[in-house]
Amino acid sequence: MSTTSVDALASLETEVAEHFFESHPTQAAGLGLHEYDGKLPDLSAEATQAWSRTAQTLLRRLDELGGRDLPSGRQLDRDLLRLLLDGSLFELNESRDLDRNPMSYLFVPDLTNYIARDYAPIDVRAGAVRQILAGVPHLLDTARHRLEAVLPKPFVTLAIQIASGLPEHFAEGETLAAAAPSELRSSVREARSAADDAARSFGQWLQQDRLPRASEDFRLGRERFQRLLWVREGLRTPVEDILAAGRADLQRNQDRLTEIGRQTGTPPATLLARLNERHPTEAELLPLVRRLTDEAREFVRTRDLATIPEPELCHVRETPPWARDLWTAALSPPGPFEKPIDGIYWVTTVDPAWSAAQRDGWMRTLNSAMLKNTTVHEVWPGHYLQALHFRRTEQSLARKVWFSFSFCEGWAHYCEQASVEAGYDGRSVDAEVAELRDALLRDCRLIASISMHTQGMTVEEATRMMQAEAHLEEIHAQREAIRGTYNPEYFCYTLGKLAILDVRAKYLATRYGSSLRRFHDSLLSFGTPPIGFLDGLVANASAH
Repeated sequence: MSTTSVDALASLETEVAEHFFESHPTQAAGLGLHEYDGKLPDLSAEATQAWSRTAQTLLRRLDELGGRDLPSGRQLDRDLLRLLLDGSLFELNESRDLDRNPMSYLFVPDLTNYIARDYAPIDVRAGAVRQILAGVPHLLDTARHRLEAVLPKPFVTLAIQIASGLPEHFAEGETLAAAAPSELRSSVREARSAADDAARSFGQWLQQDRLPRASEDFRLGRERFQRLLWVREGLRTPVEDILAAGRADLQRNQDRLTEIGRQTGTPPATLLARLNERHPTEAELLPLVRRLTDEAREFVRTRDLATIPEPELCHVRETPPWARDLWTAALSPPGPFEKPIDGIYWVTTVDPAWSAAQRDGWMRTLNSAMLKNTTVHEVWPGHYLQALHFRRTEQSLARKVWFSFSFCEGWAHYCEQASVEAGYDGRSVDAEVAELRDALLRDCRLIASISMHTQGMTVEEATRMMQAEAHLEEIHAQREAIRGTYNPEYFCYTLGKLAILDVRAKYLATRYGSSLRRFHDSLLSFGTPPIGFLDGLVANASAH
């Protein structure tokens, strides 16, 4: 082992991370690196071209280190740093997000971390909010100059909706500043007014200028999709093989739902519809979710599914108004560099403006079985437990910065199945049916993603597939199909779950003495590595 190579990698590791955060300061702040608070990236063509040139230089320097001169753990770190840069270069030069997707700009001025997480005094967080708001007009002006004349229609349509909701999100920043000194309050108010105007103007520009000439051409194509699998998940597996695995999992889940139907004398469609009948009232929703969160934690402890690091604290809160259209429930975990350990479990309640029928429909969607399965996914033993282990385990800078959607979402999706297998909710029919319903949806996402981007499937065909195979209503199926046009990585749930099930089948008995806790703790000690690296990590890990 070369000491020189190890030292050189340590220096490069810092350089690569800092260069990555130069173009992703919002992500850095979300990880808990608050020196990046209030910063927006320069997304102009000139700036990103300069960024790309430096990234290419860093990649060459990483290559020059050589793998054999590094210990195995640092070889992994070098590979992660390469993928980190390659992924950003893919977005800039191959999928060309900043040229084709207006949403790439609209997700940047995110104030959620400053508003929701009490990591610093109000005046510090409000000062960061002011900086973000003050930069919004220039950010969206850059978008107008950079976005191509003909854009994919699904991207434009959703971007218009997001732009219309930004002023409401910016208002939350001003609400935070209400407790700050008067001069700061005033400057936040002025910055918010200009940001509101910029967001509304940008939405109108998209509506009037880009939407009329938008096209249906959203596809990555097979070659770029294969590249996406590598830069995001370290996978060389042909897309056709992944598609076949997704279809096989869909069939397994459908067969199991059919078997439950035979055992209970109830058709699968009726089993799914029956879930909606048992739901809380609007007033009962958040208290019920808090109770389910406590029960899920106790289930993990009593069944010895995984170690629960201390301290731990997860708040259940109502989803902010600006995010109502983005999720039904979600977790905001503490980043690996963040001091507070608090997780925030967002649950979307009814909109006060809805009709009685809309309110009833939403509460039927938030039925008790769905809430139990979602709580397993988001909190225990899903995302929040994963975040606690990530923070507890000694990780390199590269592993703290790297994030795999397929490992993260795959773990949470796997937890749904593993919890039912371990007897969650008494392994009731409703618990397994709810788990299967979500599994069918995730299978269809993988199939739609690959089929639409590489096989010529249309949005309409994906919608019909979602209706037939995942038992979705048309409006829900259409939204899911459209999501696959701009977020092909929603294959991550099934892709990650299947990889975890694969290593469990291979190694649980031989390396972990059939102990689920030992196996799960080992998985969680890896951070969030590319799913393509998982088998090698498990094979070479010490069995605790």
